[in-house]
Amino acid sequence: MQWVSARLLVDHWRIAFGTDARSSFAGIDRFGLWESPIGLYFFDPPREGDHNFYTRFYARLEKWRLFTRETVREEFFIAAKRIAAGARVLDVGCDHGAFRQCAPQADYTGLDPHLTADAAIEGVRDETLVQHLVRHTASYDAVCCFQVVEHVRDPRALFAEIVQAAKPGGLLCIGVPHIPSALTHIPNFLISAPPYHLTWWTKAALVELARDTGAVVESVETVPWGAGDSQVYWIERYSPIKCPDVHFRGALKWHVAMLIGYVLGSVAFLLFGAPRKTADEGAGLLMIARRPATG
Repeated sequence: MQWVSARLLVDHWRIAFGTDARSSFAGIDRFGLWESPIGLYFFDPPREGDHNFYTRFYARLEKWRLFTRETVREEFFIAAKRIAAGARVLDVGCDHGAFRQCAPQADYTGLDPHLTADAAIEGVRDETLVQHLVRHTASYDAVCCFQVVEHVRDPRALFAEIVQAAKPGGLLCIGVPHIPSALTHIPNFLISAPPYHLTWWTKAALVELARDTGAVVESVETVPWGAGDSQVYWIERYSPIKCPDVHFRGALKWHVAMLIGYVLGSVAFLLFGAPRKTADEGAGLLMIARRPATG
């Protein structure tokens, strides 16, 4: 697809969010953005953000009220409808555990090592999924993972661990950003770039991810925009440049387009909030699958 300068991304992260990505990019001059035969878009090399990056980035988002402990995504409500009363639910990469309020009928456990080290949150553990599996393999009626798969260097390994945490026949709910979408149409949109997002997903890629572990896919649906993410919708709508295939450039007009989209889109978001109906590709994808009942 294209090559992306690591220096361009480092400068953008520093200027836009006051976040230092240099330690995550050590030794890297450029990233390749590639499309696989199954429709998965990925950055190579897949450099994940380190703890320092995520701590600073989320602190800035909270300061600007772009992300809070109360942020709720529409995919939460869709997934919550599939969870029975009393079901044991594991929420992998749960942020502040906002999904819990959407599924009050569940016995909830959340995992997030990036956000819980400095604050005790009921039901949320400062653990990785690998650490949690030591004592909790095949323990949960439902395992959810919202907007996490795109952050890791090895999505297949993470999904295999998610399947291990579920009971045989257990529910699997996976939410991801997708392409094409507003996230990939906005020029130089850092949220879609390393070290934050390492992959962009399609329905076909999600189905293939599940098949690799033997999980049975029940549905893959488009998630509508909600109060927690629709600012992106408005930024894309007002950006004078839309990206069809090239997504990152150091050109002045691209920087200006991003700035215009952000300013006008933020005003529109404050005035209109989440759009009721849209003709675009939606906010993301949600896959509902199950661990095989046997085997």
